[in-house]
Order: sequence, then C-alpha cells, then structure tokens
Amino acid sequence: MMAASDFEILDERFRLCVKQSARLERLYEGCRWAEGPAYFPAHRSLVWSDIPNDRMLRFDETTGRTGIFRQPAGYSNGNSVDREGRLVTCEHGGRRVSRTEHDGTVTLIADRFQGKRFNSPNDVVVKSDGSIWFTDPAYGIDSDYEGRKAESEIGACNVYRVEPDSDQVILVADDFVRPNGLAFSLDETLLYVTDTGASHVENGPRHMRVLNVSDDGRLSGGKIFATGSFDGFRLDDEGRIWTSEADGVHCYHPDGTLIGKVLVPETVANVVFGGPKGNRLYICATTSLYAVLLPVNGARTF
Repeated sequence: MMAASDFEILDERFRLCVKQSARLERLYEGCRWAEGPAYFPAHRSLVWSDIPNDRMLRFDETTGRTGIFRQPAGYSNGNSVDREGRLVTCEHGGRRVSRTEHDGTVTLIADRFQGKRFNSPNDVVVKSDGSIWFTDPAYGIDSDYEGRKAESEIGACNVYRVEPDSDQVILVADDFVRPNGLAFSLDETLLYVTDTGASHVENGPRHMRVLNVSDDGRLSGGKIFATGSFDGFRLDDEGRIWTSEADGVHCYHPDGTLIGKVLVPETVANVVFGGPKGNRLYICATTSLYAVLLPVNGARTF
C-alpha cells in the first residue's frame, strides 16, 4: 500500500480526479517489463504483456489471482479490446497484429505493408467503425530482449490503419521517429500519438502529438500536445489523458495542462481503466501490475 501523499496535485482541477484516502495497490510482481493492459468487462479480468518473458498474464478481478493467459505469446506488447469483445494484440515476435477469437484461436490481422514485414507493432487501438490503428517502431527487432533481432524491411517507423472487415493496410503517418502509444479523443476527431525517438536519436523527440482525423480516416496536423517520457496512455470520460511517465501516471487536461500525478515506485509503461464502474486505473509498471480506484471513469470504448 502507498500513502495518499503519492497523489501530486499540480492544478486544482485534479482534486476532483482523485481521493486522498485512496491507495495505490500492487496486485502482482515478477515481470521483466509489464505492458499493454486490456480490460474485459464481461469476465472482470485484465490481460497484459510481460514482453521479455514472452508471456501474457491474466488478473482475475473477482479473486485477486493472476495466472498465465498465454505462453509463448509472440513477445506481445500492446493490447486492446475490439467492439466484439475480442483481444487485439501487437506481437514483436511475429511482427504482426493478431486477434484472439472467443474460442481462443488466434487470427492474423496484418503482418506486412506493401509486401514488407512490419518492424514490431507496438500499441493498438480500435476505432468505433472497427478499423484497427497501430504504431510500428523497431523496439522488437533492435535486439533479442523484447523480440528477435532483425533488420527493418520497411526502413521507417510509421503509424498504420487496417480497414474494417478487411486486410487492407493503410499508412496514415510517416513523420515519427519512434511512434509508440496512441488513443483517440472522445469524439474520435483527434488522434494522440507518443514519439519516444529520444531512445534512438540524440536530442530526439520525447513528446505526445495530436493529429486531426478526417471522416475518411486521413490524418493532418500533428502539433506537440505535451512533452515528456510518455509511452502508453488512456483517456477518461471527460477527455483527460492519463499517461505513463518515469515517476508514475501523469494526468493532462484536454487543454494540455499537466494537472496532477499518481506517483508509482517503478517506471510506468501503460495504463487502462477497468472495474465494474470503469473507475479503477490499472497500471503496468516495469515489474508489477498496480491499481488505484478513482472518482472518475474511463472513456467508453464504443
């Protein structure tokens, strides 16, 4: 358990987002790099990736127990849930995006663009129209630690979209160094994308950008929304962004103001809202899975 002082209020608007009496709970420890949490309301469970250990774990919210969901897991990273309640996964090992059907079988969504293999799909989000959007940096082919070392066939790190009920892959953004986490605004007219290019380029990007989404799925703009060591993130139902950072989870107002933090004793990689009311924030942080109950609710997926 952690003390209430581990909430850092930087703006009065954040006081309504946390309860000083709440506690950050460590639910599981033993990962090498915890990532990609996805919550399933129907069976009140959370699935997440432990990339270097090549496994996916499952936390049962009703019992508090954690077990293996899948191992090996293709060095899975980011996960999401589609509008049919199925798990959509970015796999470093297979250099692909896959979907786990309700019967447990795994379906290939996409593994190539114009005949060339992806680098290592990283994070994924499903739009309300069923299109699948994902980032493709090279972290999974840089070494054998989080995947399998290989050369990039595409020669760039981009953002892609897979059309609904189709295998058509469309390049939607090619001006990122290392695109990473991504999420849509509540009305899906904006797409937020983090760029962690500083990991590979001296004085490279360490920020989150925001792009305009047209009705036909094209992106434009791309101004910097906030600067920091962001990875994955999610929005609440008021449009606030809860994003991973080195010292915890940072909360940004839609106007770009950092209003507060949930301090975590490990570097955070990604978050997701869950719980029967959607107000439990699950946090994947290096070796552990944490959670904190909030007086705000996560954005509805669809």
